[in-house]
Amino acid sequence: MAVIHADKLLTQRMLRGEKAAFDEFFDSNFPRLYRFTLSRIGNDEDAVKEIVQKTLCRAISRVHTYRGEAALFTWLCRLCRNEISDHLKRLNRDASRELPFDDAEVRAVLESLDSGDGDDPTKLVERDQLGQLIQTILDYLPVRQGNVLEWKYVQGLTVAEIATRMDLSQQAAQSLLARARQSFRDGFSEIAHTELDVLLRN
Repeated sequence: MAVIHADKLLTQRMLRGEKAAFDEFFDSNFPRLYRFTLSRIGNDEDAVKEIVQKTLCRAISRVHTYRGEAALFTWLCRLCRNEISDHLKRLNRDASRELPFDDAEVRAVLESLDSGDGDDPTKLVERDQLGQLIQTILDYLPVRQGNVLEWKYVQGLTVAEIATRMDLSQQAAQSLLARARQSFRDGFSEIAHTELDVLLRN
């Protein structure tokens, strides 16, 4: 509820035309929407930027319709999915068959579901639902936490390399990584009641 309250205050400031509110809106949402889009269409940087920019522009033009029934980022993801769908249709790709996630943790969880019943409709539905759930949790992580998880588990950087990239001490980088892992565990456990200790082990 605190997040939604803060989101409503931000959109009210935007409606009053406060430049700082628009800057905050862009700075806090562009990186997360970028990752959200990248995981769904692949490594086409120009297309990802275009989709995210279109999403944010559409959101600004429709910000008066935001009622706070869900978090602002959830609302933005709905708009972004429409832009992604339009993009994939232009490429003659079936949006319903796109894998909506590309994180190491996500892949590992999904692999644990796969018992070889590739044609089992129930298994396919479970796989898609779980994948979307985990991707949503990753999308909601604070930007710094999302970054360190991606660098550590997707790009394979060491803590020392992460510390250098973020201009932190190794101890501070390790602490940030631990908080990011905990945030991911908490988010997943709260929604899915599933342990991810094996996936997020050092």
